[in-house]
Amino acid sequence: MTFDVPDLSGKLAVVTGGSDGIGLGLAGRLAAAGAEVILPVRNPDKGAAAVETIRGRVPAAVVSTRRLDLSALQSVADLAGELAAEGRPIHLLINNAGVMNPPKRQSTADGFELQWGTNHLGHFALTARLLPLLTQGRARVTTQSSISARSGAINWDDLNFEKSWSSGKAYSQSKIANLMFALELDRRSAAAGWGITSNGSHPGVTPTNLLAAQPGMGRSSDTVSVRVIRAMSRLGVLNTVDVGLLPALYAATSPAASGGKFYGPSRFQHLSGPPAEQEVYRPARDAAEAKRLWDISETLVGVQFATA
Repeated sequence: MTFDVPDLSGKLAVVTGGSDGIGLGLAGRLAAAGAEVILPVRNPDKGAAAVETIRGRVPAAVVSTRRLDLSALQSVADLAGELAAEGRPIHLLINNAGVMNPPKRQSTADGFELQWGTNHLGHFALTARLLPLLTQGRARVTTQSSISARSGAINWDDLNFEKSWSSGKAYSQSKIANLMFALELDRRSAAAGWGITSNGSHPGVTPTNLLAAQPGMGRSSDTVSVRVIRAMSRLGVLNTVDVGLLPALYAATSPAASGGKFYGPSRFQHLSGPPAEQEVYRPARDAAEAKRLWDISETLVGVQFATA
C-alpha cells in the first residue's frame, strides 16, 4: 500500500517531528526520493539517532538536524534565523510535530496551553518566519491535522483553556486550528502571489508516540489507548506507521495533490487505508473563522506573514 514519490533531487525539505514515528518515516521517504532533508528536533540525541536510521535505510541520504522546540517562540525564531542565514529556498515544509493529551494542564515557555501553543502556534510562527524561503522555493506546505478535528471547536472565549481545561478539547482545538491554517495559507498565497501551495492531512489512527510514555510531559507510562492502537495495528485493523504517513507524503509530494485540499486514509471512517482526498471537517470549514484565527495567531506569536 504505497505510491510512487516523484524525483525530489535538488529539493530541500523541512520536516518537524522527524525524530520518530510518522515524521521519521516521512523524512526517510523524502530522502529516498532524492530530497535533502532537514529535521528540526527538540532532543539532539533522538535527532542523531533518526539521522542514522535514515542513512541506514538510504545510504546516499542527505539529512541533518537543527534545534527546535515548538513550545518556545524564541527557539522558533532561532531556527528560522539559522535557515535564513543559510539562504537556501525551501521546497517542502511538513508541519508534522505535535503533543497530545498531557496528564494535566501545562503551559509553553510563552504561557500558552501546551497543545495549542505547540501544535498550532509553534507551526504558525515557524511558517511565518520561513515565508521568504518558502516563497523562493515555490514550496508546498503540508500541515498535519487529526481525526480529532472532526469534532470540537475553537474555544474563542478561552483559547488557553484557563477557565476550564479539557485535554481532549484542547487537543481538538489545536488540530482544528492546524487544518484551518493549512487552508487559509493556501487562500492567502493565491491572493498575494506567494507561489506557495498549502494543504492539510491526517494519518487516521496510527501507533505513534503521541500517547506513549513521555516523562518530560509528566506521563510515566504508555496510555491504555496507545496499547490498544498498537494491538489493532498489529492485527491489520488500524494503520501501521508506514501506512499512516502516506496521506502527508501524498499531500506533500504527489503531482495529483492540490493546495486547499485535505487528505487522509480512505477506508471506513478515514481510520486507515491508502491516502485520498476527503471532505474538510465541519469545524474547519468557515473561511471567516479561519481569517479570525489567522489574525489572532499573528498577534499571539508576534509575527506577521511577509515575504521580505
